Formats: sequence, C-alpha cells, structure tokens
Amino acid sequence: MNLNHQTGITAEASSDASFILLDAVEGKEASLRQALASCPELICAVQNQFPDAQLHAAVGFSTHCFYRITQCEPPKELAPFPSFSGPFLSVKDEAYDLIMHIRSNRHDATHTLALTLFKAMSDSVKLRTQTQCFKYLDNRDFTGFVDGTENPEGEDRAAVALVGDEDSDYQGGSYLNYMKFVHDLEKWEHQELKIQEDTYGRTKYDNEEYASAEKSPHAHTKRTSLKDEQGQSLEILRQSMPFGDLHEQGLVFVSYSKTPVIFDLMLQSMIQGDEHGHADHLMQYTHASSGSAFYIPTPEFLKRLA
Repeated sequence: MNLNHQTGITAEASSDASFILLDAVEGKEASLRQALASCPELICAVQNQFPDAQLHAAVGFSTHCFYRITQCEPPKELAPFPSFSGPFLSVKDEAYDLIMHIRSNRHDATHTLALTLFKAMSDSVKLRTQTQCFKYLDNRDFTGFVDGTENPEGEDRAAVALVGDEDSDYQGGSYLNYMKFVHDLEKWEHQELKIQEDTYGRTKYDNEEYASAEKSPHAHTKRTSLKDEQGQSLEILRQSMPFGDLHEQGLVFVSYSKTPVIFDLMLQSMIQGDEHGHADHLMQYTHASSGSAFYIPTPEFLKRLA
C-alpha cells in the first residue's frame, strides 16, 4: 500500500512522544482551518531542523467536531469511543475535538514541533491535556512486560493502519483510539512472577508467548488475539508509550487502524470477556475510565482546509 499519509501513524517506535488533546473554540473555525492547513508545512520545517531525530506527527479530528471544523462529511466509520462495562473496568467516551500525536528520538525535537503547531492554532483552540511519554527499557511497560510485541512490521504496518478502497474519499487516513491507563503498580508488584506471566500469557524476561493451549482464558494475549470468520488475525498498529512522574505511572494506549471496528472488538473482549465472561485479568491492575476516538486525515486533506 503506497498511500500518502501522516508519518506519525506508521513510523517505527520512538523514544519520546507527546499526546495533546484540544477543543476548538466556538466561532474560530475559519482561523483554525487556516492553522490546520499550515500544519504539513510546519511539520516539514521542524523535521528539517532536526534531521536525525526521526520526528513524526499525526493530527486528527473526533466525530464531535469533524463537520464543524472541516465543513466536510465525516469518514464512514468515525464515531464516539465505545462504552463497555465489565467486572474490572468500565469505559465511556471522553469528548475532545482534536488530537496531536508528536514523537521522535529527541525530547527537544518533540517539544519544538508540539510548541510550533500549538502556537499556529493557539487563538482557535483550548488545550485540554498533554501527556509526555518515553521509552522504558527495551520498549517495556511499567509492568515489566514488552509492549506491542505483535505489531505488524514493514509494509504490513500501512496495510493494517491506513484506510483503503473501502472509503475512497478518505484513503490514506487512519482511525486512532486513545486511552490513558494508570497502573496500580504496588498491587502488581506484590504478585508472584507466575501470576504476572499468566496474566499476560507471556514470559516476563524472555518475552516468550505461551502456547495457545497453555493460556488462561483471562490472559491479556488471549483476550486481544481475535480472528475473523475466515480465521485471519484481526490486527491494529499500536503506538502506545509509558508515562510517569512521582505521583502516577501508566501507559498511553494508542492504536491506528483502517477501521475502528477491530479495536472495538478487542476492547469488548478485554472488558466484557467472551461468551463465558472471561474478562482480561490485566484490568485488575490498571484503570482507565474513558477513551477517545479520532480520524487522522492525509496531509493533502489538511492543506485543502485553507
């Protein structure tokens, strides 16, 4: 798949990231359209300033603002974040208008691009929240387990993440799902190694996945390994990263996909479980009360907003 797209979607894992969630100011939509149209050029300029930083960005819209800002009919599958309730976790939609996902291998490069884009639209948006993330050890979560082990590689990343012929008006875009998990690490670290590994369905230090027959139906890898009616694995492209300070530690979960349906099915499998109610036991050690869904358009779509 050779579609022009915002490179923050498919680029390889970074060591630094910033997730910025914004609301559009009522009455400032025309100004915001001009600022968004300038984003591809601004991104390119800062990338040239930091040529070796592997600097990438993705800027997108939620269903709550898509038509109001863009004056275009939204992509076919853009919808609010799904609501699910289960024994360990319940989630609902948290409405933001815009997201900026900026990442690189240098914190100063990430910060510079974030500041540049925010200044361009600062009179027409309100900053709701910003979370700084970073690579932890060899791409591990604070639970000590490697994150994103089953991610697609090479050209498969674009094939999984980018909209194709199924929505011709929005080819090259991607559906982003965002959740911020805060871990109960004190509870987690009191569990024996075997319990931790059974919870994931994977060994902790060697990162070896259990054989399917050896996995608990509650294992995280069991609950997120779904197949379609033809027996093909349902895939998403994860770009999650840990965050933390002295008060809390956790994971900003972000996935990109050509359709949000796959993420919805995975989340339902984790929270509500299968037909026997086998929910994901990892949810006993982390908490997220909400999530947000966005569409990341192509750079050309942003430019046309002018």
